[in-house]
Amino acid sequence: MAPSKFFTWKFLLPACFKSENPFPEPKIQASNQITSQRLSLSDLSNPGSPLSVSDLSNSIFNLHVFTLKELQMATHQFSRSNFLGEGGFGTVYKGFISDKLRPGLKAQPVAVKVLDLDGSQGHREWLAEVIFLGQLKHPHLVNLIGYCCEDEHRLLVYEYMERGNLETQLFKRYSAALPWLTRLKIAAGAARGLAFLHGEEKPVIYRDFKASNVLLDSDFNAKLSDFGLATDGPEGDDTHITTRVMGTEGYAAPEYIMTGHLTAMSDVFSFGVVLLELLTGRRSVDKKRPCREQNLVKWARPLLKDYHKLDQIMDPRLEGQYSTEGARKAAALAYQCLSHHCKSRPTMSTVVKTLESLLELNDIPVGPFVFVVPTEGNNKATTEKEIEKESKNECHELKDEHKFEEKEAAEMKDKNCNRNQKGQRHRRRVKSFRSRAVYSDTALYKTSGTSLYSPKRQSKAAERYR
Repeated sequence: MAPSKFFTWKFLLPACFKSENPFPEPKIQASNQITSQRLSLSDLSNPGSPLSVSDLSNSIFNLHVFTLKELQMATHQFSRSNFLGEGGFGTVYKGFISDKLRPGLKAQPVAVKVLDLDGSQGHREWLAEVIFLGQLKHPHLVNLIGYCCEDEHRLLVYEYMERGNLETQLFKRYSAALPWLTRLKIAAGAARGLAFLHGEEKPVIYRDFKASNVLLDSDFNAKLSDFGLATDGPEGDDTHITTRVMGTEGYAAPEYIMTGHLTAMSDVFSFGVVLLELLTGRRSVDKKRPCREQNLVKWARPLLKDYHKLDQIMDPRLEGQYSTEGARKAAALAYQCLSHHCKSRPTMSTVVKTLESLLELNDIPVGPFVFVVPTEGNNKATTEKEIEKESKNECHELKDEHKFEEKEAAEMKDKNCNRNQKGQRHRRRVKSFRSRAVYSDTALYKTSGTSLYSPKRQSKAAERYR
């Protein structure tokens, strides 16, 4: 195939340019030769590239080209109420693509990423997302639906991920902690995504693997996002590529930071950091902790190889509800991934096999009893006679409570207690409220028919409480 002398960016991204006499849109003709060859950033940067216009069109034919007006409608003019988050690329908004907006496209919620022209990333990172995610399709890579390139505006349209990113789910406060098996499922899914990238005919180095770039759907299936820093890996006899050091503090491999030599094993190190975050419930870098604990890898890695010290670093919010054998093997895997020697780290395909075997372990301790409030249907099933009986029991219990308080007050008076009157009233009032809470829980247990209720146990607990 002869090189095209008139190759310009207009052929690849016609929506980015305006011309009075635009080139006619080329016909898409799929061929085995084209579909087996992935377009890379290096191909586009080479002016003597042998790729034709038809080849370039085929490489991104499965992406929709949106107008700025369409995406404004989808996000309600980028309303603040639709704001999802913000990163180095720019802001992300939730939107909805309807059949009326784009005929032929399934109606669905979407995430619209808007490039910040004054941000740390620019057109090159935007283009990398289009090139990589426009061609790479995998269950554990986020699906890029389309893009907008209109004048200076650069936008990307992704599938909407209901549970946001791993960083938010793992470190958010005032919420239930992620269960052990859910953490392993997320780690295994992310590992599959990296293994797919490294196993491509033209390997892809993700370069910015971190918790905030792992998105989660409603079932906690992990998908890699944000390919702005991704790059093509070494091919043939090359062992590495030399590039400018880019990434996020706390996740980058030490050899990459020191030399700029980038390999697929750099991604393996970053994966080890995220796996360590899943085990410990701590951030890779936390300036609020004591000095020796601020860098997670430096603090925790020496403890990973000692099973007797593993309890010291496991996330306390798990409350011991995890597989002991699984935690040990996951810690050993993280230790290998975080090796200072890149050749000692496992491949991502090995990581996937190890994590999948951990998901099959069933030695997780049984958790504590959780009381479930009866539904309306269950309440209706309770007979009126049972309700009346429970009410009488509560009345008797409350009478006993008042008698006990009167007896206690008399004893205190006989002993000539020196406490002031205000303190006595406060103490009796708090005690009364607490006792009623205990009796109220008792009534709920008895109404729901749970076997945990025991009158003797309850009376002893009440006596200890008083």
